[in-house]
Amino acid sequence: MKLFRYGPPGEERPGIVDKYGKLRDLSLHISEITAETLADDQLAALQKIDPEQLPELPADIRYAVPVRDIGKFVAIGLNYRDHAEEAGLAIPSEPVVFFKATTSVSGANDPIIKPPHSTQLDWELELGVVIGKRTRYVSAEEALDHVCGYCVVNDVSDRGFQFQSSQWDKGKSCDSFGPIGPWLVTRDEIPDPQNLDMWLDVNGERRQVGNSATMIFSVAEIVSYCSRYMTLAPGDVICTGTPPGVSMGMKPRPKWLEIGDEVTLSIAGLGRQHHVVTAYRGLPG
Repeated sequence: MKLFRYGPPGEERPGIVDKYGKLRDLSLHISEITAETLADDQLAALQKIDPEQLPELPADIRYAVPVRDIGKFVAIGLNYRDHAEEAGLAIPSEPVVFFKATTSVSGANDPIIKPPHSTQLDWELELGVVIGKRTRYVSAEEALDHVCGYCVVNDVSDRGFQFQSSQWDKGKSCDSFGPIGPWLVTRDEIPDPQNLDMWLDVNGERRQVGNSATMIFSVAEIVSYCSRYMTLAPGDVICTGTPPGVSMGMKPRPKWLEIGDEVTLSIAGLGRQHHVVTAYRGLPG
């Protein structure tokens, strides 16, 4: 299944994509897509629904984050060998784990908001993993059974903030720095998460091209590794690293994102995101 949430902030409703790619309203059956929705028995019940019998939605809906109330937003750094090399950083011997604040999450086509003091705004196309069941000390062989599904993530970063200290979190956690979606694609549709083509464009120019086959640590290894240090809960999201082609690695000099730039990114089978970089204008209301 391809599940999504749609509507203005604070008024989101659940949806599902039918086999013809049409968007359908799911709110006659569930009121929201939450961590509880991701349990195997709940997903099995949703699979029995015929989406073609549900109300069709217009194509221009606002996609919200696919799961409400994400508990943890875990990220893995330097997980593609050629990205580590372009960044001039050592190839890690084990996964590099950091966190993005959950307040950074935003919808698949929401704007990227440039902070007033940002000077090195960058993009990072990543495969996102959504946890489906409570997970502790799981083996790599069993790890994918604990995954509910997959999604597109843009690990937006400000490199100036990121490298002000040894802790990367603040360079990754500003509002709008974590677009997720458009869909949560359940694991039955992605039998091999290690063979997914992906790309990212800036202003129509191809910047990133990759495939999850070139990850240093696989999705299964990442889920297993993280579960050794923290309990992974349903609805937690892990983004698994980016292929080469980020601004930080450009020669002779980076081309940082500026206000008005457009970023489009996609992963095979998981949908597409599109963002316009906008200026910070204060909190709503």
